[in-house]
Amino acid sequence: MASPILLLLLLSLLSCLLLSSSSSSKQIPKHYIVYMGSALDGDGRNALLSESDHIKLLSTVIPSEEKQRISLIHHYSHAFRGFSAMLTEDEASLLSQYDGIVSVFPDSVLQLHTTRSWDFLEVTSSSKFSQNHQQVSSDVIVGIIDTGIWPESPSFSDDGIGQVPRKWKGICMEGSDFKKSNCNRKLIGARYYVQQRSHSGNGTVSRALSGSPRDSIGHGTHTASTAAGSPVMNASYYGLGQGTARGGSPSTRIAAYKACAEDGCSGATILKAIEDAIKDGVDIISISIGMNALFQSDFLSDPIAIGAFHAEEMGVMVVCSAGNDGPSPSTVVNAAPWIFTVAASTIDRAFQSTVLLGNGRTFRGFAINFSNLTRSETYPLVFGKDAAAKFSPVSEARNCYPGSLDPKKVSGKIVVCIDTEPMLSRRIKKLVVEDAKAKGMIFINEESKGTPFDSGVFPFTEVGIVEGYKILKYMTSDKNPTATILPTVGIPNFRPAPVVAYFSSRGPGGLTENILKPDIMAPGVAILAAVTPKAEPGTLPIGKEPSGYAIRSGTSMACPHVTGAAAVVKSVHPGWSTSMIKSALMTTATVYDNLRKPTENSSGQSATPHEMGVGEISPLKALNPGLVFKITTQDYLKFLCYYGSSEKNIHSLSKTNFKCPRKSSENLISTINYPSISIGKLDRHGGIQTIGRTVTNVGTPNATYIAAVSAPSGLVVKVLPQKIAFGEGLKEASFKVSLYGKEAPGGYNFGSITWSDGLHSVRMVIAVNVE
Repeated sequence: MASPILLLLLLSLLSCLLLSSSSSSKQIPKHYIVYMGSALDGDGRNALLSESDHIKLLSTVIPSEEKQRISLIHHYSHAFRGFSAMLTEDEASLLSQYDGIVSVFPDSVLQLHTTRSWDFLEVTSSSKFSQNHQQVSSDVIVGIIDTGIWPESPSFSDDGIGQVPRKWKGICMEGSDFKKSNCNRKLIGARYYVQQRSHSGNGTVSRALSGSPRDSIGHGTHTASTAAGSPVMNASYYGLGQGTARGGSPSTRIAAYKACAEDGCSGATILKAIEDAIKDGVDIISISIGMNALFQSDFLSDPIAIGAFHAEEMGVMVVCSAGNDGPSPSTVVNAAPWIFTVAASTIDRAFQSTVLLGNGRTFRGFAINFSNLTRSETYPLVFGKDAAAKFSPVSEARNCYPGSLDPKKVSGKIVVCIDTEPMLSRRIKKLVVEDAKAKGMIFINEESKGTPFDSGVFPFTEVGIVEGYKILKYMTSDKNPTATILPTVGIPNFRPAPVVAYFSSRGPGGLTENILKPDIMAPGVAILAAVTPKAEPGTLPIGKEPSGYAIRSGTSMACPHVTGAAAVVKSVHPGWSTSMIKSALMTTATVYDNLRKPTENSSGQSATPHEMGVGEISPLKALNPGLVFKITTQDYLKFLCYYGSSEKNIHSLSKTNFKCPRKSSENLISTINYPSISIGKLDRHGGIQTIGRTVTNVGTPNATYIAAVSAPSGLVVKVLPQKIAFGEGLKEASFKVSLYGKEAPGGYNFGSITWSDGLHSVRMVIAVNVE
């Protein structure tokens, strides 16, 4: 007979199971990703076997009476293993305890981070580059994971492009409005995916993204043409930005992966798209998508970080946008060290919409509008706070919040709004004013004025605080103040440029401050590129058809510039690893604007590495960097050890017998052979901290490099040795950087080390937080 204690244990276990079953039955199944680490083999031969195994695994946690849920939404087997399925919270928790499972996490909805720019970067405008390298890039393939593609755009013409590379193993999926013939020698592949959404109860609904790879939003078309679009003469947005639209590497091939809809992007679908891109044979993956900075996940619970790790492991570079949550600090996303993280900047072209006051004075505003207002007639001016609706707070009316304005006081007038409480976007505030039947809107905001807002045909312009103050002063001094807002004109050779975009997410990284993020900066403001030729009602200029090109801003636009630049480097150096290409672009970046002054942020102050990374990309210089910093998969595994991931999970991640170093702490992350140095905490009373780096000579065989240090006052930075001599048989050399911060000011200190041999300048940025 069983003992009383055993009976009590059995009864307790039974009650827990019954409680768990009861709790589980009330839970609504949600879409979860089950990540199981690296694939068992590199070519996916065990795909069918693992798929059946995964279904069996599901059947152990999902009750038999709900067997309709025992199915896989996405199945991962080529570069990494895992699946996604509909699970309750309890089922997911139970599954996460199984051996061989690295992580189980809810499918998150990620957001899109939404010509002249390449001329500004001096890529294809260089005659030397055109003569020596124009045709070399034809075998480089970039995979664009986004909202799909509009294949009829001239930017995807294959005129003059050779046959599809033999390494390409992908497909051109057909759909209701997309045929195989839509692919060509430029657009060599296209895929789309089915997304899963849960309804109330246990029912689910599968929703295809329009049933084809076709882009209905325009975001994916814009990013694809920015990265690798064919040259298109006389492209413009209704006459604005007119010139030749082209990608950074016009003969590079494009593969489009439609993983996003208008309401966002499923993390599970993005993970599947990354796997497909690797399997298809792309060289570079471009992802202008990311999580909200407030809800960042651990590296092993982040679908982009997981997919990017395995892409890097298989020699495929992943370039991602840094996010649009700036200018607040610690908002950068996609910050894993194996991801190339891109901030956004302005270019030397602005779009100006002038304000003409009734007293004859004019003020320069910035916006994109196609209004029909002229100099010949002005309209009454009213400040938002003076047109407040009944019971509306004045603070809301001056900011033009929804419901805050009285249409009777606004109709037929130009409304002045100020942005002292920027909780709502410019688009919403413009709609508030437009719906109140106003004639136009002047928006006062110092930082965002550098990013032109597209108001369509509605007269809109944005001015800075100084101009805004003068306009408000005129309104208080004149009994009948009037104004007009003139249509937008393009301003070439605008200075200063580049400037860090105000919206561009800033560092330091929220998960670790011992890797500098963002990595680099590229044009992301007012970028002209191909889009889906459709327009929202009321936005089309009179007598015009929807434009096939549009001007957009965001780190979404910056990301494909770096993708294109990486393709240029890859085309010239096909044997270089992803880390070598990344290093070449980072160590040759520029930190000066077109006035030959240090690059500024949107507030007019000198930009820091937490805003612009190592600086603005300079693709031509990256073709001949001199020295590069190589990083291996083993380095990234060490990073995960130092970060605190379990050795068990790292084994699953790497399919090797890798063992973590005996000493593993977060401060050791700084020792990874990264092309920049970031130290999240340097104790001013803790003595000297020493960081090692190894460089590989890819320039002149017999070269001697000398180190020059630039450091802020009080931070002592020394390099040993100060001179490195490369010769026959010596291609690699190591050096140490010692840092001492006893006299340094508290907080972050920024500096750099530049290695020079007279022909090359290899610049490594330093960020040190002294406490």
